[in-house]
Amino acid sequence: MTAVLAGSTLQLPPLALYVHIPWCVRKCPYCDFNSHAASPELPEDAYVSALLSDLDQDLPYVQGRQLASIFFGGGTPSLFSAVALGRLLEGVAARIPFAQGIEITLEANPGTFEQAKFVAYRKLGINRLSIGVQSFEAAKLKRLGRIHSGDEALRAAEMARRAGFDNFNLDLMHGLPEQTLEQALDDLRQAIALAPTHLSWYQLTLEPNTVFWNQPPPLPEDDTLWDIQEAGQALLNEHGFIQYEVSAYARAGHQARHNLNYWSFGDFIGIGAGAHGKLTHPDGTVRRTWKTRLPKDYLNLAKPFKAGDKVLPAEELPFEFLMNALRLTEGVEAALFPARTGLPLASLGAARRQAEQKGLLEVEPARLVATPQGQLFLNDLLQYFLN
Repeated sequence: MTAVLAGSTLQLPPLALYVHIPWCVRKCPYCDFNSHAASPELPEDAYVSALLSDLDQDLPYVQGRQLASIFFGGGTPSLFSAVALGRLLEGVAARIPFAQGIEITLEANPGTFEQAKFVAYRKLGINRLSIGVQSFEAAKLKRLGRIHSGDEALRAAEMARRAGFDNFNLDLMHGLPEQTLEQALDDLRQAIALAPTHLSWYQLTLEPNTVFWNQPPPLPEDDTLWDIQEAGQALLNEHGFIQYEVSAYARAGHQARHNLNYWSFGDFIGIGAGAHGKLTHPDGTVRRTWKTRLPKDYLNLAKPFKAGDKVLPAEELPFEFLMNALRLTEGVEAALFPARTGLPLASLGAARRQAEQKGLLEVEPARLVATPQGQLFLNDLLQYFLN
């Protein structure tokens, strides 16, 4: 939908839905996501009811659009049964029409317990899996607190394919504790051999409020990290995986549409404990929203689902837009900036010229795209657009 809102150059962008399932079997020491150790019995039915009630409150912001994509993230969404996810998808479809060819992604652990559900998930219309492998090496998996084995990770891709998933991502980390260049490349070679259509390959970072932040493991030296990055990118390119975002690599035609919507400043409704959203409101304002974080509070229907809401003021929109768009290796068409923000392209003015002069932004009037140097030093590039 490309309707222009009254009195503005702002256009309604594509609409996506993010669904947060906040439970995991065990919290990993590097994880800063809103995830919580699961009890033996998950409150699936109550949580699905809460999700649909949460969605009902955001329906005014759909504004006649169809859903282009749905993403189940977590936590570990594959802990939920197909029955529960089927009820949720039916409820969503009854409220918002699905676009033809909608992409529906589910994050899944590679454990045998999750693999057994893959066929049922595919029958629901879920057509893309994102499998959290992280590593194939037993010692590294143990250090990361993962509960699956390397063999289970290898089997998961085959199980996904047998279940009818011809589009799946493998999530893989590098720069793991005491990891060598050869160990990192061996992980990557094993992932490539499983023939995924997409690879999320990114460096382990120590985030606040995690076990690793408080008890840092010995990570590789900077020179080793740089060697891993360079050699890994060359290996991925050699095997037909094209880098299209900072940590995303895909075979031709298999870029993650849901994530592309994030990075091109599209709209997304976020439902679930701690879920975030970004929505263009009928009055033309662009807002970020976030939902109550703790599952027990989210399930308490006497409390509001929404924990916060912030209008993005005009002076912050350039940074917010470019923080996402410049992650893409090919950037975006310059015309997308006024379409998504309602601001004239000229408002980037002096900051854009300074970034170009510093060699961080390409001198391309029709596109907004970081140079290779700008991609490496993205935070430095974005500083030009802070007010």
